[in-house]
Amino acid sequence: MSERQALSAVLITRDCAPTLGATLASLAFCDEIVVVDSGSSDNTCDLARRAGARVIHQDWLGFGPQKQFAVEQSSHDWVLCVDGDEIITPALQQEITQELAAPSHRAFEFPRCNRFLGRYLRHGEGYPDLSLRLFDRRHARWSDDQVHEKVITLGDVGRLKNDMLHHSEESLESYLAKQNRYTTLAAEALVTEGFEPSAAKLWVSPIFRFLKFYIVRRGFLDGGAGLVHIGIGCFNSFIKYAKVIEIRSTGRDSRRP
Repeated sequence: MSERQALSAVLITRDCAPTLGATLASLAFCDEIVVVDSGSSDNTCDLARRAGARVIHQDWLGFGPQKQFAVEQSSHDWVLCVDGDEIITPALQQEITQELAAPSHRAFEFPRCNRFLGRYLRHGEGYPDLSLRLFDRRHARWSDDQVHEKVITLGDVGRLKNDMLHHSEESLESYLAKQNRYTTLAAEALVTEGFEPSAAKLWVSPIFRFLKFYIVRRGFLDGGAGLVHIGIGCFNSFIKYAKVIEIRSTGRDSRRP
């Protein structure tokens, strides 16, 4: 096998010390690790430096711009973008290494297996959760979206078969707090686009989401964790549009400066 393309692992972080150690250990096969931190108050930055990462401070720009800034700090054109609570499994490490020996595509997606309430979700909305995270930055970039950011690619996208593991927030309370922030950002983006939801949208969207992921994609096979997961997802669908109505009616805008 020929020598693979040089690879930079790229992360954005803030106060993710409890999960960061396992993430960094799974990235040891990369040629460098770049961590862009937006102001951690725990020992996230110290952990990253001890793992050999290059740590850069950048005030928060929004999810898409922050990730693109991090990509631009890397030394190599091929980048692997990972969050501070995600783990590249040994099987996926090997698959990435083999693929980068002679890349067949300019970007690759792979399944993400989400751990929720102590269980890896294998059905419904939680899996396969395909994530485009490996790409040549000369042909792809992160979108400017403040939330639900995505990689925009100029070429075709290949698919790897092995999983990346996602260790979601350990407590339900912190998970719900994160979802509350995400739905606010999503609502603000919709208001910026001029979107105005109807009353029907508020109740049809959660019902459609439940039928699609819990019934058709068999989320019920993930037991109690699967039911809680889709229940929160359906509530998010409702509350996102409710927040749009609130913002439009009051003029409130909680976006960061």
